[in-house]
Amino acid sequence: MITLRQMRYFETLSNTLHFGKAAVAANISQPALSAQIMEMENHLGVKLVERGRGGVIITQKGMEILQHARIILAEVERLEATARRGSGVLEGLVRIGIIPTIAPYLVPQLVPRLRKVYPRIEIELKEAMTDRLRSDLLEGKLDAVIAALPLDDDALASQALFTDRFYMAVASNEDSVLSSPLTEAQVDMDRLLLLEEGHCLRDQALAVCGTAGKRSLVNFGATSMTTLLQMVSHDMGMTLIPEIAVPLETKRNNLRIVPFAEPQPSRQIGLAWRRSSARSADMIALAETITACASKKETQATG
Repeated sequence: MITLRQMRYFETLSNTLHFGKAAVAANISQPALSAQIMEMENHLGVKLVERGRGGVIITQKGMEILQHARIILAEVERLEATARRGSGVLEGLVRIGIIPTIAPYLVPQLVPRLRKVYPRIEIELKEAMTDRLRSDLLEGKLDAVIAALPLDDDALASQALFTDRFYMAVASNEDSVLSSPLTEAQVDMDRLLLLEEGHCLRDQALAVCGTAGKRSLVNFGATSMTTLLQMVSHDMGMTLIPEIAVPLETKRNNLRIVPFAEPQPSRQIGLAWRRSSARSADMIALAETITACASKKETQATG
């Protein structure tokens, strides 16, 4: 008999196309995952995947079975969601993933507001980079993700929440003078500090500053916005800072915030969820609450 666990493992494998990565995502050993896939193949009497040194390929028959498995898993999720919640909006457990360059600045306002407006909500938060959150969302480990749009996947629905403009952060006592508004040509590439690989803000900084193909970068690879801005405050370089981070970070660091010339670079922050989810009403309510929190922060930043 085929089990839901086997179908989930097969879906995870189809997302990663690699037994090792799929095993990590599924939180089991690679041999155990392989054994479950083989057991599923033996029961169905078909070959689901072609195994190779570089990874796996889903067979044509495997793709057909995968589509059926996803439908079954989606219906099971609907059943579980119905059991978890009551008849109201945002009742029961809501699992939310947030990227690191948003979480520290949004969560302190978002969580209290959600608990006040929706007192029967149970909130579970996960902070991780976009690729990890997207994978967890597709695998049903999260109900929603707050990240920079677009999240390119046909299986996901999304709603824009707010526009997050970019500024340049430098030490308040920096010797060189950056005129305001700032242009790309004024950015000293030898002093530009970036987050480590995998952070979407790193890619956005490279795009804003036009550094494609340039190698004169300070390759520190900070793991957090806080670390990066502490380095900047000690005049070790400059970095891109999103508007949502400005109020808090300028309070705890000696920073000067320099705006860019029009059109000001920005990123679109949005909420994403699975199209197959039975919690669309919850997602709309969640999006409205996040937007309200962001609007409050914008007022604080300009006030």
